[in-house]
Amino acid sequence: MRKVLLSMVFALAGAITYAGGYRVGVQGQRALAMGHTGVAVVNSAELGFFNPAGLVYLENQLTISAGVSAVFSEVAWQNEKTGESARTDNPAGTPFYFNASYKLNENLAVGLSVYTPYGSTVKWEDDWAGSHLVNNIELQAIYIQPLISYKVADFLSVGGGPIFVTGSVNFNRNLSRTLTDIDGNRANVTIDASGVNEWGWSASALFTATEDFRIGINYRSEIIMNAEDGDADFQNIPDTPLAPFSDTTFDAQLPLPAELTVGLSYQLNEKWLLAFDFNRTFWDVYESLDIKFANGVVSQNARNYEDANTWRFGAQYEATDRLTLRAGYYLDESPVQEGYFAPETPRNDSMGFTAGLSLDVTSRLAIDASFAYVRFDEVDASYDYYVDENNQTVPFGGTYKSVAFIPGLGVTYKF
Repeated sequence: MRKVLLSMVFALAGAITYAGGYRVGVQGQRALAMGHTGVAVVNSAELGFFNPAGLVYLENQLTISAGVSAVFSEVAWQNEKTGESARTDNPAGTPFYFNASYKLNENLAVGLSVYTPYGSTVKWEDDWAGSHLVNNIELQAIYIQPLISYKVADFLSVGGGPIFVTGSVNFNRNLSRTLTDIDGNRANVTIDASGVNEWGWSASALFTATEDFRIGINYRSEIIMNAEDGDADFQNIPDTPLAPFSDTTFDAQLPLPAELTVGLSYQLNEKWLLAFDFNRTFWDVYESLDIKFANGVVSQNARNYEDANTWRFGAQYEATDRLTLRAGYYLDESPVQEGYFAPETPRNDSMGFTAGLSLDVTSRLAIDASFAYVRFDEVDASYDYYVDENNQTVPFGGTYKSVAFIPGLGVTYKF
C-alpha cells in the first residue's frame, strides 16, 4: 500500500512543478501594448518592473502607474485514439500592478512596485480523463519591491532593490484513475497553502548612448517558495485498508526562476519610438521538486526543465498631443521538454500580438489601455511520468489547443 501512496504523491508532485513554472507577462499596459517591451523605454513608472534604473530619468517629481488585466484563456484537449475530449472552464485571471516613482533630486529617485509575475488558474471538468493529474489549480505570487534609482553620469544610471514575495497555491486532483467511495464518487485530494513568504532582489542599468538611443539591462533573482505545514485534504476515500488516506499536512518548494532582460529603444523621430527586448528565463532551476507529507512520505521528482527565451518587438506613435498609439509582437519559447507536458498549465510555444493606447485626460492624468491575443502552437504531447497504483508508468497525452485574450486598463498620474 505504501507503493500506492507513493505513486499518487509522485503524480501530485508533477502537477505542482508545472504550475510553478507559469509566467504571466502583463506588468504594465503601456509596455504590454508594445509587445511587453520596456527595459529601455522611459515613458512611465512601469520602469519599476522593467528597469528601475530608468526611474531617475522620468520628467516629473512624482509618477504613478497602476492597472489590471483580465486573462481569458481556454484549453481544448483530445485523444484521437480514444475519442475522448475535454475543455477548460477557467475563471478570468486578474493580474495587477502598481508602480510609483519619486525624484529626490536630479540624480536620485526612489520608488515602490507591486506586481504579479507568476500565477495560474486552470479548471478542467471534474473527473475528466486527466483528472488523475489535475482537476483544478490556482497559484498566485505577489511581488512587493522598494526601489532606488541613481544617475551615475548623464549617460548611465543604475537601480534595483529587494523583493518581498507572498504566495499561495490550491490544487485538486483525483487520487487515481479509478478509485471511488461506496457511492461511486471519485477519491481526490486538495492541497492548500497560503501566506508563503520569501525574499529576492533585482538590479538594473540604463545606458543612454545618444539622445535617441538607449540600452537597458535588468536582472531579477530566482526565489524559492517554501510552503510549510500546508493542508492536504482527502475526500471520498473508500472504507478499506487498501486506501489508508487521511487529512495531513505537507511541505514543498515551488521555484520562481530568475530572469535576465536586455533591450534597446530608438526614438526614430518626433512621432515614432521603436523598442526591442530579449528575455531569458532560467527555468533550469526545476531540476527536481521535493514534497514531504507529515506521514513521512517524501517525493523526489526530476523535472529537467530548460531555460527559455522570449523575443519582443514594440512601437509607439504619438498621433496627437493627447493620444499615443502602440503595437507589438513577441515570440515566447516553452521551457517544457518532451514527455513533461502536463495539463496543469498546458503551455507550449506561443506568439503574442498586442496593441493599445494612452489618452491624456489632463496634463497630469492619462488612461492606458492594452489588448493582447496569445496564440499557442497546437501540440501533440504527453506527460510520461505518472505511476499508477500497480507501480506501472502510464503516459497521458493528446492534442492540445490553447488561446488567450488579455484586455487591460490602467492609469498614469504625474505631478
